[in-house]
Amino acid sequence: MKQELDRPDWVVSPDEAAAGCVEFIRATLQAAEVENLVVGLSGGIDSAVAAGLAVAALGPDKVLGVMMPYATSSAASLADAAAVAAVLGLRTEKVEITPMADAFLKGIPADQRVRRGNVMARCRMIVLYDISARDRSLVLGTGNRTEDLLGYTTMYGDNACALNPVGRLYKTEIRLLARHLGLPEAVLAKAPSADLWEGQADEDELGYTYAEVDRLLVNMIDRTLGPKQLAALGFAPDLIDKVAARVKATAFKRSSPPVAAFSGRMTPAVGAAEPESGNTAFTDGGFH
Repeated sequence: MKQELDRPDWVVSPDEAAAGCVEFIRATLQAAEVENLVVGLSGGIDSAVAAGLAVAALGPDKVLGVMMPYATSSAASLADAAAVAAVLGLRTEKVEITPMADAFLKGIPADQRVRRGNVMARCRMIVLYDISARDRSLVLGTGNRTEDLLGYTTMYGDNACALNPVGRLYKTEIRLLARHLGLPEAVLAKAPSADLWEGQADEDELGYTYAEVDRLLVNMIDRTLGPKQLAALGFAPDLIDKVAARVKATAFKRSSPPVAAFSGRMTPAVGAAEPESGNTAFTDGGFH
């Protein structure tokens, strides 16, 4: 763990990252004319950091943390989520997703763990968006750049949000921010996990550590180095090929769904008013 908390030379400093994220949150809510945020608290480091930044930007009274356990969720994750909320002074709400998930999961075999995990992730986003409509708040994203580039996310599940302050920060930078924000040590020390089934661990599934793949992705994507240059930096050719293939294969997750284009039909700029509704945040009278 000590190695992952050291600061590589490529990272955005925690001070700069925190300041940029806080300003982003404030500006985005001001443009949307919204005052409150709702965030899913999983007990993991990503949601903890996103919640901490939201509190720094708006104060704890404007942020609601929602814990959404499934029957097989780790009790430790729930305890960690509660500890994060206590440190940040967050209001919290707990919504059990077991009944809604099981109504669908009964048709999915138990050994289809990815499919079942996707259902759980999408159930949680249903809960968050319903609370968003109830409270006139925006859903805060928690996914980091590492997960985004690797496609290690569920479309319309954990990657669905109204804004995401940490979406361009690698997992390594999230860990540094967690320490900077004074989050509980248990959150920093635990193995990254989506907690979708017992014993599930992100790095076991991926086959490499976040620290290792972050350094590779920075050089591959941000510095646009080719395979030979990456190999010269000490990266194994099979790891280079594996990660490059995954980034390419999951590119569709990082793009809006393609739509047919027609002459004269322009996409409004972000924050622009839609003629039919008067505000892009409202649809058919409901807040989304």
